[in-house]
Amino acid sequence: MSGVTGAASREDAAPASTESGLFVYGVMDSRDSVPDGLTGLDAEPVTTLASGRVAAIVTRVSIERPPGRGAELLAYNAVLDALAQGPTAVAPVRFGSVLGDEQAVVEEFLAPDEDYFAELLASLQGRDQYMFQAVYDEQQILSEVVAAEPEIAELRRYTSGLPEDAAYGERVRLGELVAAAVEGRRSMDAEWLLEQVLPLSEAHSLRAVSGLERVVDVALLVDSDRREDFEARLETLAEEVHGRLRLRLMGPTAPYDFTGGI
Repeated sequence: MSGVTGAASREDAAPASTESGLFVYGVMDSRDSVPDGLTGLDAEPVTTLASGRVAAIVTRVSIERPPGRGAELLAYNAVLDALAQGPTAVAPVRFGSVLGDEQAVVEEFLAPDEDYFAELLASLQGRDQYMFQAVYDEQQILSEVVAAEPEIAELRRYTSGLPEDAAYGERVRLGELVAAAVEGRRSMDAEWLLEQVLPLSEAHSLRAVSGLERVVDVALLVDSDRREDFEARLETLAEEVHGRLRLRLMGPTAPYDFTGGI
């Protein structure tokens, strides 16, 4: 697969003489169309360019433009998520992909990978992405490790009555012990949560977690026909872990994590 051949960010995509280009949001079936009135970056109309069985979703944009990457990302997501709510499958392209003209979109981007895109869209048809996250209640998890680990409890008592600049070594040791204890619980809790959630999805993509509180961060590809059962099960799961873990479910959205990085 050649990917977004010829695509580049605005910073290096085009010579200074080029005034506009085509911002590529994603790929869809060429037999489908975008809704009337759908707008994208700069409130410009969203259109499609077809090559065989697939079509690129595009907006014409100015290459020379003031900074506004946050607003552009919101517009990019809004277009893809709006299309994902319809009956057609949508495969998002990496944010910031711009090609010079219609010919480049068709000949450099779509045509070389038409078969790949068609297979990808077939695999995404009737499926939505959700983001599932779990975070600890910080006070609850700290109470758990203090109650379960005598050395942590002792060091906590010892250092709590001392000035901030005193007992440096003990404070470092306390921090290390707490981090290790939380990591042990995080590993077990994450495994249990994923055992509950992953069977409800068709595919998943784990994201790395960091910090004391975060336990699970995973993208889930869910069959649209199972959406109600999926959301109901997550509500039940949230009740089961209430007071110890907070669960967050975001979606449905376009399948950003399941397009192979096109």
